[in-house]
Amino acid sequence: MKAAQLATLRHFSLLFLLPGLAGLIVSAMISMHYLETLPKWPAPEEMRTTPRNIHGSVVYETVEEDRRLNLMEYSSIGIFSIGLGLGLVYLEKWGVALAHAGDESEGLSENLG
Repeated sequence: MKAAQLATLRHFSLLFLLPGLAGLIVSAMISMHYLETLPKWPAPEEMRTTPRNIHGSVVYETVEEDRRLNLMEYSSIGIFSIGLGLGLVYLEKWGVALAHAGDESEGLSENLG
């Protein structure tokens, strides 16, 4: 694999890894905010009847809050997974290219000696 292709693969890996990780961090911050501010019992007058378990504590949120947080968590996991997969492919290709370059240099030193 050419160096330009490896650089592109590394670039796309980071392009997915970093936003995915940032999304996971933001969704964790939102979860902690929910844990501190949302009621621990259902509040039908506020439409907070959807339970969410956060670190062993149950808080009640609206259906819309639940949908948004689930969307953020699952999309962040998906984006991060794509970046992780691309990163693993990059490392595999980079290792093969490095080993191939090492084999070529060993062959040259044997021919010279």
